[in-house]
Amino acid sequence: MKKKDLIEVVAEAHEISKAEAERIVATVFATIAKGIKKEGEVSLFGFGSFKVKKRAARTGRNPQTGATVKIKASKTVGFKPSSVLKASL
Repeated sequence: MKKKDLIEVVAEAHEISKAEAERIVATVFATIAKGIKKEGEVSLFGFGSFKVKKRAARTGRNPQTGATVKIKASKTVGFKPSSVLKASL
């Protein structure tokens, strides 16, 4: 499912325009991103939780040249599905 598909489902389910549904979906995504940035974790009961994870610095390899490359430490977002979501699969 893509964002466009999600917007269409929301629009149909709530009998609103696609433009309104798009604003709602964008607001939800922005709120989740803001919560992750501010608090480091967002938990949605029955769905799962998004959490900031730290990646350590490491060495990698350039596949074209074979040369080793230093990769800086970074942050990423991990998702852990809830047991309810896992059970529904």
